[in-house]
Amino acid sequence: MKILLAPSENKKPGGTLSFDPSTLLFEALLPHRTKLLHTYVNVLQQEDMQVLSKMFGIKKEADINYYKKDIIHELTMKAIERYTGVAFDYLDYEALNKTEQGYIDTHVILFSNLLGPIRASDLIPEYKLKQGEVVGDIKTEKFYHEYSAALMEEYLKDDEILDLRAGFYDKFYKPAKPYTTLKFIKDGKVVSHWAKAYRGIVLREIAKAGVDSIEDFMKLPIEGLSIKEIQSKKNKTEIIYEIG
Repeated sequence: MKILLAPSENKKPGGTLSFDPSTLLFEALLPHRTKLLHTYVNVLQQEDMQVLSKMFGIKKEADINYYKKDIIHELTMKAIERYTGVAFDYLDYEALNKTEQGYIDTHVILFSNLLGPIRASDLIPEYKLKQGEVVGDIKTEKFYHEYSAALMEEYLKDDEILDLRAGFYDKFYKPAKPYTTLKFIKDGKVVSHWAKAYRGIVLREIAKAGVDSIEDFMKLPIEGLSIKEIQSKKNKTEIIYEIG
């Protein structure tokens, strides 16, 4: 089983080893990633604050200046440790034991707006790119769909898929084979912000249990959640959880 996860706007600074794009998931994607990274760096070097503000999704000049760095020469850490948004806070990767961390490292695929599909264990630098913004004239979600969707299909051909991503990331890759997603409702209404938290909680419990199939996942008790309904349409199965 492989688990698809969205990235976060927020990222932890620092790192140890230098960035090497050739170590990321999919060797065949390297020329395309390299092109996009060079375009990104070129936009930074032009120092157009209005363009950078829009691309980064931030307004303060000091914050914009912080991200004006050549990420190709930045230090790295595991992608699963780099991201620090709500889902990642509730996953709390660093508090997991080595076996549980190893499960995350080998089962989770993240969808970076800048780097495309990457393993949780892939070493990435700190960067800033607002979801849906262009890099130069490149729409990254269309770019990575064109060059990596077929690679993903081949990579996942023998795996069940649990898709924990927000809907936006279907633009990068939407499985053609059967896959499972989750929806969270409270008092009859679909939750959005708290869905991120529960995705992190669900992933944490999956890692602790070492779940290897969708069947085993559906049997997994998760505190605060109960399965209300399971809906299937075409190749998508959606498990609807009631938050209680």
